[in-house]
Amino acid sequence: MKYSRLILCAALILSAASCKSQYEALLNSNDVDAKYAAAFDYFNQGKFNKAANLFESLTVLTNGSEKDDTVNYYWGLSNYNFKDYYTAETNFENFTTKYPRSPLTERARFLRLDCLYRQTLRYELDQAPTNRCLSALAEYLRDYPSNDHISECEAMLKDLNDRLDTKAYEAAKLYYKMEDYLAARVALRNVLKDDAENIYREDILFYTAKSSYKYAQLSVPQKQRERYLVFIDDYLNFKGENPDSKYVKELDYLYSRAQKALGKRSEDYEKEIKEKAYAKERKKLEKALAKEKKQK
Repeated sequence: MKYSRLILCAALILSAASCKSQYEALLNSNDVDAKYAAAFDYFNQGKFNKAANLFESLTVLTNGSEKDDTVNYYWGLSNYNFKDYYTAETNFENFTTKYPRSPLTERARFLRLDCLYRQTLRYELDQAPTNRCLSALAEYLRDYPSNDHISECEAMLKDLNDRLDTKAYEAAKLYYKMEDYLAARVALRNVLKDDAENIYREDILFYTAKSSYKYAQLSVPQKQRERYLVFIDDYLNFKGENPDSKYVKELDYLYSRAQKALGKRSEDYEKEIKEKAYAKERKKLEKALAKEKKQK
């Protein structure tokens, strides 16, 4: 019995060695047809790493031939299926540069997008890969507006843009957590200045108002009036845009505290804010009229 097992193990080792030597022989062979057939055989068996190695070695042998674009495409596809997305992305990028008119180019460009997307990082980390993927997405949608992957592209776009929105919001909010309220208000306002449609717009406006209130509250008495007025401006801006927000009750309370601190009624504040807004609009109108007059 023991002897039979030894014979079986030896046979298996010899078989494995034979397969290995056959694969290595193919890998080092210059027989294009045999290597080409074996590469697809390994690919169809799901042995993508071996297929990738064979397709890579074929690229030198088929360069300039009618098989060249197929070999290069399946080299990338083998790496993609092997989950080596970094190498596959490079393969597909090189493929689309070398064969812009190939019938496989659109598919290769989409798979490159997928590789780029899989290389993106959590919002807390470097977002350079995110921006690179967004740029490639924009180019792909521009060149193939009626492609078969619209829903997938839209999902990628939403996820990547949401990630950038989250990073910008959390970075600005960090100043608030550090109790640097002036810097927090500036940073939060800059987030909306750069992207008015940020998905955290309501939260940003809320923390902008809270930052201005806390900054006024902690200021020296001589500076408090003008800084409370800034808070009231932020408060009215928030409430006008988000009248049913979950944050309204808290900001209403801060508003009453600001009124009490300044000893003025809410009507006085609202009148002052409206007068400021009117003066601002009037100035814009006068500027526009002056420009129109100058053009005539």
